[in-house]
Amino acid sequence: MKKRIVSLLLAATMILGALTGCSGGESVTQTTGAQETKTQQAAQNDTQVTAESNETATTTAKVEGETITFWHSMGGVNGEAIQYLVDKFNNENTEGITVNAEYQGSYDEAINKLKSAQIGNMGADLVQIYDIGTRFMIDSGWVVPMQDLIDADGYDVTQIEPNIAAYYTVEDKLYSMPFNSSTPILYYNKDIFDKAGITEIPASFSEIGAISDKLVAEGGASEAIAIGIYGWFFEQFVCKQQLNYVNNGNGRSEGATAVEFDSNGAAYNILKAWKELADKGYAPNMGRGDEDAITDFSAGKAAMTLGSTASLKQILTDVNGAFEVQTAYFPKVNDTDEGGVSIGGGSLWALENQDEVKKAATWKFIKFLVSPESQAYWNAQTGYFPITTKAQEEQVFKDNIAKYPQFMTAIDQLHDSSPSSAGALLSVFPEARQIVETEIENMLNGQQSEEEAVSKMAENINSAIEEYNLLNN
Repeated sequence: MKKRIVSLLLAATMILGALTGCSGGESVTQTTGAQETKTQQAAQNDTQVTAESNETATTTAKVEGETITFWHSMGGVNGEAIQYLVDKFNNENTEGITVNAEYQGSYDEAINKLKSAQIGNMGADLVQIYDIGTRFMIDSGWVVPMQDLIDADGYDVTQIEPNIAAYYTVEDKLYSMPFNSSTPILYYNKDIFDKAGITEIPASFSEIGAISDKLVAEGGASEAIAIGIYGWFFEQFVCKQQLNYVNNGNGRSEGATAVEFDSNGAAYNILKAWKELADKGYAPNMGRGDEDAITDFSAGKAAMTLGSTASLKQILTDVNGAFEVQTAYFPKVNDTDEGGVSIGGGSLWALENQDEVKKAATWKFIKFLVSPESQAYWNAQTGYFPITTKAQEEQVFKDNIAKYPQFMTAIDQLHDSSPSSAGALLSVFPEARQIVETEIENMLNGQQSEEEAVSKMAENINSAIEEYNLLNN
């Protein structure tokens, strides 16, 4: 019934997909997406990644010689890294399984193509979907929950970083396999900090405000901090306060019916602190997305900026030694906040095509992609987290951390967070992010107060949630 009803959503969801802004600062493919096509050149192909033999199948189906299709949204060098892993699996798996990897364009384009195909043979057996598509994918009825494959194989899920797995887990069931995960961090220009005589790195909005005058007057910065208007950052600031974005357990006990960030004060706290920095000239309006903010930082104009962990290599490349780039935890809204950060990026979804052989072959490929060897390679090439804990024991990972020690901030921040900071699940997240960005931009432009911005956010997002729920219930 759910599958039949979901088909009614196509017209609405196609619109929602076109409105997306993504995790980590991109216009359609996450901050990570915005930066991912710019990351440093892929490592030499002699990096060793060995495919697992995976003797235990998830079913009794014979997978020898099976071909499966994998849709992904990784372009540029990230796409090259995906293809490298696919080729290694194809060449080294002992069952003769062949994976055809097909680039689908942006995350929006991939999910819209999936929506167009609908149920039946959807054209793919495995698909990479961005984090904000999670609730929609769960509701669709189109997928094989990853937990089913895990349980059938006896796979040890504790291998997966718990604070990453938490985002994709609903009612103790892991619905998709994390793959390209990132979190936001604070980047700062240590040369400017040293020149201003500042040794303590700010951990909150108020601490940023307290040092901003010195960063500009004595450190020589044109801007104390460059903050892009990005919905992902807003969500992270809600997590930092340990408050819910939406009701029904942040959309995890069941689908959300309304936002909570208006009634619990989370949104107002964010906008008030942000507006104070902007009004004092410490955080000028950088527009939507994070590209312009990161550009100002990389050019030495801004003493600080916010960005995805997956932006690190590109920032270092652009700075090219002109100053020392350092990283710190994503800032709190209030000094007393004790929350952590939620992950962004994407995950792997197995599609229910009623083909047990392809399902078994797909699971073998998934296990290869999240193996320590594969994840260490993936991290080194892209800057995404290694989602498998043992990947940190791989020499490839150790060498990469030695070269880019700033990345340890992201690892430490992830471990210092808790599953309770996993963040919200929302069926209309792409549209919600656009609404949030619009109202923040209008506030910073002086067109409305903080209270008015919060009210419009809540009203418009609640309207989108209501429409979605009417079509699906």
